[in-house]
Parts: sequence; C-alpha cells; structure tokens
Amino acid sequence: MKRFGLIGAAGYVAPRHMQAIKDTNGTLVAAMDKFDSVGIIDRYFPNAAFFTEFERFDRHLEKQKRLGTGIDYLSICTPNYLHDAHIRFGLRSGVDVICEKPLVLNPWNANALLDLEQESKQRVFCILQLRLHDEVMRLKKIVEELPDTEKHEVELTYITPRGNWYYTSWKGDESKSGGIATNIGIHFFDMLLWLYGELEENFVNVYTHDRAAGILKFEKANVKWFLSINDDTFPTKAKTADQRTYRFLKLGNQTFDFSEGFDDLHTKSYEAILDGKGFGIQDAMPSIDVVHNIRTKEITPSSEESHPLAHLSLSKHPFS
Repeated sequence: MKRFGLIGAAGYVAPRHMQAIKDTNGTLVAAMDKFDSVGIIDRYFPNAAFFTEFERFDRHLEKQKRLGTGIDYLSICTPNYLHDAHIRFGLRSGVDVICEKPLVLNPWNANALLDLEQESKQRVFCILQLRLHDEVMRLKKIVEELPDTEKHEVELTYITPRGNWYYTSWKGDESKSGGIATNIGIHFFDMLLWLYGELEENFVNVYTHDRAAGILKFEKANVKWFLSINDDTFPTKAKTADQRTYRFLKLGNQTFDFSEGFDDLHTKSYEAILDGKGFGIQDAMPSIDVVHNIRTKEITPSSEESHPLAHLSLSKHPFS
C-alpha cells in the first residue's frame, strides 16, 4: 500500500486526488491546507493527519520518515503559483511528486525542476488527464491515420462560466493563476500538442480577464480556439439546467464532446503513475511554453480564419 501526503486539501480538485488514492488502494496519511474547510477528507481518509501550518506538516512528515512510515508520494493541489515551491519541497523530502495542472507557470521553472529531479533521484508527475479521455483516444486514432501531406482543420471551443467570486480569488490574479489560458485551457493545449505535434505558429486574437481566442498551427492541424468563463458566451442552444460546461472540438463534420467523461480520469492518471507510465516534466513542458507565449504575445486582430466567437463584444471586468 502506497502512502500519500497532500498539500491543498480544501480546493476544488483535491477530492479527485483523494478518490484516486483510494481507488488505487493507497492511503492518505497527512494533508495540509491553510483553510480548514476539509470535511471532505472524512469521506475518504478520516484518519489522515491534518495541518493548517506548513511547518507542522513538514515536521510530521519528517518524523514519520524517521519512524519508517514516511510517505511515498506527495500530491499537490495548491494554487498554480505555489506548485513550483511545493514540488521542490517534495523532491527535497525524498519522495515522488504528483502535481495538478499547470505543473508550473513559466518554462524556466520547468527547466530548473528537471535539474532538481535528476539531483534528487525522485520523479515529478503531472496530471494530463485529457490524454486519457475516451474522446481524445478516439481522435488520436483518426490523427494517426492522417496522410503526412494533409492537415486537419479544427475548431475548439471551451466555455466554463464562473461567477464574480472567481475574480476575487487567486484564479482571477494572473500572477498567481497564469491567466485564463493557463488556468482554464492548459489541458486542451496539451491535448492539441499530443495529437498534432510540434507547434509552428501561434496567433492570439483575444486575451482578456474572461476569454481568450487565437489560432494555433501545428504539424498536422490548424486550430482556431476559444476559451471563456463568461456565461454570455455560452451557446443558447446548449444551455440546459444541468450543463455548465461546453467543451467541443469540431473536425470537419465530426464533433468530439468533452463535456462529460472526467469522473475517473484522475484515477486513470494515478494508475499509470503507479505502473511507471505517468506523464513527467518533459511531457508537460510544451503546453507550458504555449500558454506562456499566449499570455505574453501581442494581439493579432481577428480575421476570417479566427474562431467565430472571437468576434463577440468584450465584457467589462466586474471589479474594474
């Protein structure tokens, strides 16, 4: 039975990691979060030690290690800007690390982690769960059959509305989240790189607090993409009482729906990691490069090649 520690237990994604630990017959022995709204732990590991102060969490793990009952993996579900420091803590503690997306915010951070990973002899794994989604696997087979001389013409739309709380939280602070392309879109950019190969050109048509759009030209595809957290951009025909996300990829006459099928992807990710087949730093680096370029690029005006929703009128920041 593998033993896990967890940093960031109060967040949205932490329960998925707890479920994955349980599903893979592991045990969560210690968790830490500066917020104590973590009753969800009782559903999975009620006997796990819990700390709101990092120093006490650190001392606890060190003590358990001396007693021969230390952790094997440290799972990280903290705000994006803290990932780098917490990964370093895990490696220096002598354990493998499993980190939520994005692994880090900047390409140079990833390069430094590669050196530390080699120095520590431990591994860093990133959750790139869209690669394990059934619809992505179906699309992967289609791409593999594509003649070398042809390119797919792709339209990707991802809309996941958020309320005003989002802008007050760390997610609304680009210095902490990396902005909408990083916080919301990085899984899809990783997916596109995995499917279509090296990125050749990158044009950004829109980049604001609540949406982004652009054109990516890969080895095997030209992709016009649109991301949004604004409910006003949600297609009227898709709005239902139950549907709060719109994740679609159009390829010619074919449509790939990613709105469902996420429930067990963290478990699949943990299974692959425990089987020695998890995604590492180098797997995550291309998408980190892409989102860094998106948030630092000059805007290119929309054209006929752009995503249809890139032409929507822009909204005012709720707290500007």
